[in-house]
Amino acid sequence: MFKFFKKTKKQPENLKEILTQLNKLEEGQKEISLEFADFKKESKKTLQKIGIVRFNPFKEIGGEQSFSVAVLDANNNGFVITSHYGKESNRVYAKPVELGKSKYQLSKEEEDAINRAINV
Repeated sequence: MFKFFKKTKKQPENLKEILTQLNKLEEGQKEISLEFADFKKESKKTLQKIGIVRFNPFKEIGGEQSFSVAVLDANNNGFVITSHYGKESNRVYAKPVELGKSKYQLSKEEEDAINRAINV
């Protein structure tokens, strides 16, 4: 049924076979190291930092229904989305973020969301 303890490979019988196995292990280790380096490089591009700020932009409406959310990668590139909730309407804004800054004017809440994401 299950062959948990059965050895499928024969044990090395001499020094030459041991050296061959060590060389194979070294090649495998080098391959894993290269793959890991590629993984680390690519993972910096993934969105991984999130900061959120809830606020009340209008005095007559309570409950802090408005919010700003910043989503950034390892290099602090990404975007910030802001939703202003009002009695009559809801407005949503999106702005790109590069290196923790935006070329568009940011509100205090958007800056706070970006700073929260950066300092996670």
